[in-house]
Amino acid sequence: MRWLWTPAWIARHVAMVVLVVSFLGLGWWQISRATAGNSLSWGYAVEWPVFAGFVVYVWWREVRLARRNAEAAAEPPTDLTDASADAPTQAVTAGARPAVRRPVRVARVPAAGEAVEDTDLAAYNHYLSWLNANPGARPGDYPG
Repeated sequence: MRWLWTPAWIARHVAMVVLVVSFLGLGWWQISRATAGNSLSWGYAVEWPVFAGFVVYVWWREVRLARRNAEAAAEPPTDLTDASADAPTQAVTAGARPAVRRPVRVARVPAAGEAVEDTDLAAYNHYLSWLNANPGARPGDYPG
């Protein structure tokens, strides 16, 4: 639990308390405005406590994630040298979840002498050249 009292975590705790108190105070202010006759303030009176709850939720998730990471760092590393060759390889993990790997996309560049033929592009270029050669023609008159 010492990791909860580092300067970065103390700043997070203070920010959480300040935000929650501020949001609840703004909610109370909206309630006082709503009771004075401003009907739009009823919506805001509900909205500000929801924001405060969201701040508490995010703070709690961060505390749990930090605790989980601290526990994982405290565990001794497992030795994978005695694993058999038949066993499937383990996914690289970040915390307790397997890391997500995205596929690498490589664009194929044609060689210098290799011709690239795109039939759709060639047909569209033929259509445009026909329209250019026949300035009075409509697109529906194209014979292709």
